[in-house]
Amino acid sequence: MSVNRAALFFEPGKPFEIADFPIPEPKSDGVTLKITRSNICGSELHMWRGDGRLAKVVTPEGRILGHEATGVVHALGDDVTTDWNGAPLAEGDRIAFQYFRPCGRCRNCMRGMSEACRTSFAIRSGEHTEWPYTRGTFSDYLYLHAGQAMFKVPDNVTDTMIVSANCALAQVIMGLERVNVEMGDRVVIQGCGGLGVYACAVAKERGAEKVIAIDGIPERLALAKQMGADEVINLNEITDSRARVSAVRDMTDGEGADVVAELVGSAAVIDEGLRMLNWGGRYLEIGVFFTGTSFDCDPGRLTAQNQRIEAVGSYNALSLQLAVEFLSRNADRLPLDEVVDDYPLEDINQAFADQDAGLVKRASLVMGLAD
Repeated sequence: MSVNRAALFFEPGKPFEIADFPIPEPKSDGVTLKITRSNICGSELHMWRGDGRLAKVVTPEGRILGHEATGVVHALGDDVTTDWNGAPLAEGDRIAFQYFRPCGRCRNCMRGMSEACRTSFAIRSGEHTEWPYTRGTFSDYLYLHAGQAMFKVPDNVTDTMIVSANCALAQVIMGLERVNVEMGDRVVIQGCGGLGVYACAVAKERGAEKVIAIDGIPERLALAKQMGADEVINLNEITDSRARVSAVRDMTDGEGADVVAELVGSAAVIDEGLRMLNWGGRYLEIGVFFTGTSFDCDPGRLTAQNQRIEAVGSYNALSLQLAVEFLSRNADRLPLDEVVDDYPLEDINQAFADQDAGLVKRASLVMGLAD
């Protein structure tokens, strides 16, 4: 393929349009990646819907979205010979990559908090008429700058498995580490899309005694159980919030969960999740990635019960490495190939509509599928 196709997003409610762009040539310290798969993440779904302030990121010229993706090395800069583990790199190697670039020099980076670098996402800004043209992964090619972590994909990990590693899985791994899920914990997962089903698996591997998954789609709940959930709560069967809180307490000997993770992408579920916590419990917020929303909270309850809230919006390079290792370690044990549903890039509008309607677990755009 000699062209670089990309899907342009103009504004909520308007269809994506496919356009052609140049293929970026790498500088000496960069890599040009040929994208093989790119998932529709919840953050892009929020943009597409026009949720919160994310709707304001659009431009009249269009914007290329996409970040949760994988690909193969198309061209290496002269100075790039290995991945971040020191493994030799060559054209055609499959890569998991960090879709943002911490600066490595700011106060947060210097303190070992690269996930909180204020300029991480600067490389995703700019006009698509200027090099490197396509800054999102809803495209055939993407340019990786120096400083973006990248790791070779083990042979036993398929593209279908690895495609979620650089967002959903790495973020879940970092989040569950932040709230210190450990042996004997009771964990509630709010939402069983891509983030949620990975959270079930990672929490169980970390030693959780019981994982309780909440969703309203039976197929997602079934996959959550295959990925490690011990109990499920169907929103269509227990429709009252107080009844769901009571159900969680019944499943946890009347105490509540040690950890509750919001992976729906809705601020409306946060208060319910907080009420599911045990004394001393930890609440993990990952799903709501856009500003402009709020939720009710009784801070006195948090204080009286010694509870805390953690939020994770991105991850460090180690979390991506751990995500790749997790997939390789569990490739034959868990149904990791069943997390995504395939669409060609040309069907991107249908893919968004289907994901919005809850008809798929996580839509995955496969480049060249329609060729």
